[in-house]
Amino acid sequence: MIATSGGLNQQRTGIVDAVVAAHILNAILVVPKLDQKSYWKDSSNFSEIFDVDWFISRISKDVKIIRDLPRIGDKIITPYTTRVPRKCNAKCYQTRILPILKKKHAVQLTKFDYRLSNRLTTDMQKLRCRVNYHALKFTDPITEMGRKLVERIRMKSNHFVALHLRFEPDMLAFSGCYYGGGDKERKELGKIRKRWKTLHARNPDKERRNGKCPLTPEEIGLMLRALGFGNDVHIYVASGEIYGGEETLAPLKALFPNFYSKDTIASKEELAPFSSFSSRMAALDFMVCDESDVFVSNNNGNMARMLAGRRRYFDHKPTIRPNAKKLNNLLFHRNNMTWEEFASQIRTSQIGFMGEPMEVKPGRGEFHENPTACICADSEMDTGAATISARRDMGEVTDGQVGEEEQEWSDTEYTENELEIQ
Repeated sequence: MIATSGGLNQQRTGIVDAVVAAHILNAILVVPKLDQKSYWKDSSNFSEIFDVDWFISRISKDVKIIRDLPRIGDKIITPYTTRVPRKCNAKCYQTRILPILKKKHAVQLTKFDYRLSNRLTTDMQKLRCRVNYHALKFTDPITEMGRKLVERIRMKSNHFVALHLRFEPDMLAFSGCYYGGGDKERKELGKIRKRWKTLHARNPDKERRNGKCPLTPEEIGLMLRALGFGNDVHIYVASGEIYGGEETLAPLKALFPNFYSKDTIASKEELAPFSSFSSRMAALDFMVCDESDVFVSNNNGNMARMLAGRRRYFDHKPTIRPNAKKLNNLLFHRNNMTWEEFASQIRTSQIGFMGEPMEVKPGRGEFHENPTACICADSEMDTGAATISARRDMGEVTDGQVGEEEQEWSDTEYTENELEIQ
């Protein structure tokens, strides 16, 4: 059994990889336990997010899944608890975990996110795809509400762009970036940052130069306009609480007046079954973003990666990621050039970041974002020098989903007395 970690999409990676790990170990998998303790404090269990019967049946030929640990007499088996290192491949599981499993009979793997190697056999990668794209289906209430949201946007426009905007206070605090808000910003985000007692100190200027800082709503809006999206484009914004509220969103809304979110196209009564549960709200956003004609993100986090992979897997729908390393310099100097010059340089910098099928060389990058083993591709297709350069700009890694300088939410621990976001 596993205990997942993080938000919905970080947990999703753990669920997918847990099935593969169980297959490697020839073990029975208990329906995964979702993270109910960390920052989001969402009490939802697996069956309240995903269709558990569908999940069990769809992969029954690969892995046997049970809902709960069995009993021996009147007692439930107590699992041995351990944690798998990152980049753990099949041999790693067989040498580290299998002996424990044989001795203890039940093992719980904690903080199980990104604990499986990026490099696996083709059969194992295809199992990942079967789980992620076919076995994990949202519950009927989530699916029905998600479809309603999409239908309502389509009634306003046949085509729409979905923007995943990570600009919540917790995200900015975790990033260690600075956005020009002076002592007020430093104090507010610094207070939130104390939640993570193992979080490394970061240099805001260095983080921005390295493309680690999420673009602001205004910056992502300028990028889209430079890429040719006019002010008549309809945009659905998937986000939580935006730091700075309406003042921060105002420049983006001025660039794209046809601006929608869950709250503007659904009533409070309709959202009531979901609004107190961050993972259920994230699932609704996931559905709308997946159905969009173009998906854009201001970050390269778990939801952006998961959606990019899903959209590649099914039909290569456009997915735009900002080339933050190059965009940072252009955005900083945008007042020193004409709009035409700025837009031209933005378009050049975004080559290799526009969701083309072969942007990433097979076998490289994070598998959930680039499931190349599961996609039929023209072996003669040339990715080109520009795409190779783009992969360098991304700081792409060949194995393990975390680069040398990147620290995931799951790598951190919380202080005992967590602070409340004001």
